[in-house]
Amino acid sequence: MARRYDTNDATDRVTGLREAASAVRRGELVVLPTDTVYGIGADAFSSEAVADLLEAKGRGRNMPTPVLIGSPNTLHGLVTDFSELAWELVDAFWPGALTLVAKHQPSLQWDLGDTRGTVAVRMPLHPVAIELLTEVGPMAVSSANLTGHPAPEDCDAAQEMLGDSVSVYLDGGPTPGNVPSSIVDVTREVPLLLRAGALSAEELRKVVPDLEVAN
Repeated sequence: MARRYDTNDATDRVTGLREAASAVRRGELVVLPTDTVYGIGADAFSSEAVADLLEAKGRGRNMPTPVLIGSPNTLHGLVTDFSELAWELVDAFWPGALTLVAKHQPSLQWDLGDTRGTVAVRMPLHPVAIELLTEVGPMAVSSANLTGHPAPEDCDAAQEMLGDSVSVYLDGGPTPGNVPSSIVDVTREVPLLLRAGALSAEELRKVVPDLEVAN
C-alpha cells in the first residue's frame, strides 16, 4: 500500500523524507516533486529498481532514465571528459531546468537502459528533491506518468497513473509548470541542444555562444 506525505506540513515532511529515503535504499520507487514536473525515482545504482521504474511507466530500455543529483560536486564521481563549457553551463543554470548528456565513468556499476556510455544528469531546483538526493545520492528519475500520458503537475495525477507501483509519494503541491528541462549534449566539442524546454537556445547561448541546435 502506497504511503503519501504532505511536504508542506513540517511534521509530515520530516516523516515523508525519512520514509522515502528508506524506500529508495530498499530498492523501491518513490514519487517526488521537482521544479518542472513530478518525477518517479529509484536508486540509480540498483538495476532491479531502475527496471521496476521503467516497467511502472511502461517504458522500454531504448529510453534510458535520467539521473538527478543533489550537488554539482557529485558530477566528479559520475562523468568523464566533462569540458570547461559543460562546467560553465552547470555554474550558470544549476540547480535548474537544464539536463546535460555526458559520458559516464566506465567504472560505474549501473544500468539505466541503453545509454551507449552516456548519462543525462540534472540538479533540480526544488528543496524537497534536493534534500532527498542529498540523503540517498544519485537517483534515476523520470516524469511520474505512464508513457504516452501527460507529465503530472501535481501528486494526485501521478498517483492516479502509478498507484501502488510506488511505495512513497511526496506531495509538494502543484509544480511551477509542466515545461520539461532543456537537454544539452556536452559529449561533443561544441555542445548540442537536443531539446529546448524551460531554457531557450538564446538563453543557453549567453553562456555557450556556439551552441548548436539539433534538427
